[in-house]
Amino acid sequence: MLANYLIGLREGLEASLVVSILATFLVKSGRRDQLKLVWAGVAAAIAVAVAGWALLQFITALTAKSFTTQETIGGIMSIIAVGFVTWMIFWMRKAARTIAKELRERMDQALQIGPLAVVLLAFLAVFREGIETAFIVYASAATATTATPFIGVLLGLGTAVVLGFAIYKGAVRINLGVFFNWTGAVLILVAAGIFAYGFHDLQEANILPGLHTLAFDISNVIPPDSWYGVLLKGIFNFNPAPTVIELTAWLVYLIPVMVLNLRPVKRSTPPPVVPAEAEAT
Repeated sequence: MLANYLIGLREGLEASLVVSILATFLVKSGRRDQLKLVWAGVAAAIAVAVAGWALLQFITALTAKSFTTQETIGGIMSIIAVGFVTWMIFWMRKAARTIAKELRERMDQALQIGPLAVVLLAFLAVFREGIETAFIVYASAATATTATPFIGVLLGLGTAVVLGFAIYKGAVRINLGVFFNWTGAVLILVAAGIFAYGFHDLQEANILPGLHTLAFDISNVIPPDSWYGVLLKGIFNFNPAPTVIELTAWLVYLIPVMVLNLRPVKRSTPPPVVPAEAEAT
């Protein structure tokens, strides 16, 4: 539940901030009547994201009779989901400082084009977060036997909506840079587990070799059925007896991505001011 709560909170807060920026711009520019178009775009984006998640579930159910096909699809989907979450983490690091300005400019252009452009802008702004959430939750909950992961993501999304509304009303101020940096680091750990498990699925499908070649086995130290073993498995997809390929995939993803994430974000330096006398010459 915790991993999926974090996914829902992070993705939901990004979407809530986008909607908040668009709504604030419309209200302050005296175009409150256009808010219904923004909500229409948001509703359409949510509907498409839910349909995408349902399609993934349908494909899983369709292939359930074939163990090899199911594991193959599960492994591929896990790797794709990791690509989504990694792109999302670094995109937000780069765009956090300029996203408000860019969205206001795009909304101004959309208002000049017409109502459909406003709906499309809101749709595209939220659609990305929705599809990412669908893929990531699908991959992280691939081994779940209960509805707990989905309860977690719904609670995360609910918390994000409340925070987004509070930010919009000015009741809450959050250091978004610190928030996204720390949640990004935790999500990288989650993504590393999903990435490794994706390769394990491909091994079980006999696409990759070495299913029985273990890197180590600490099941006696961290039993998979213990409360802490279940906790680590649920949050980070931790496996006390990983294969060599599984461990290699985990390390190959985690180390470089975490190092890049912890690096300070480079601030763009403004061009030097040229004195008037120099320009004249």
